[in-house]
Amino acid sequence: MLRELARKIDAFQEVVGQGVSWLMFLLVAVVFSDVIFRYLLGVSFVFVQELEWHLFGIIFLMAAGYTMLYNEHVRVDVVYARLPPRRKAWFDFALIFVFLFPACVLLIYTTWPFVRNSFAVNEGSPDPGGIPARWALKSVIILGFALLFLQGISQAIKNFYVGMGWEDPEQRVQEIH
Repeated sequence: MLRELARKIDAFQEVVGQGVSWLMFLLVAVVFSDVIFRYLLGVSFVFVQELEWHLFGIIFLMAAGYTMLYNEHVRVDVVYARLPPRRKAWFDFALIFVFLFPACVLLIYTTWPFVRNSFAVNEGSPDPGGIPARWALKSVIILGFALLFLQGISQAIKNFYVGMGWEDPEQRVQEIH
């Protein structure tokens, strides 16, 4: 039953990740148009510049869980790289509970008042011509860390199965594709 939950979380993250990839295409188009307007036509729009920042923030936050699904987060650990797969799984399992879950909960908890206040005053850009409804962008912080927490549940389950020797570590990668 737990393994099925992990599969469903992974499938959901796959859908989110594929959706976010289209935002990356949109970001490239926005940056390209901004460069064309600015350097060829000598015109600059606050809305377009803010859209670049907002899209980058949304992509970064919404893709964190997807990145974790594929184990693509940056790791620099000489000891970890030399561990056998089952030890790596137990190490990852423990660190998910020690660092990932508490960090996600703390960030969601501390961000909530920040988002609530922004929503209450219908916060928008302080710059003329900027993007309204900044509270929507701030809400993505909570959503992004909730997705990361959710993927942490899946990773914990998969690491537990590998650590117990019930599953081959390579099987996790093959399931995704």
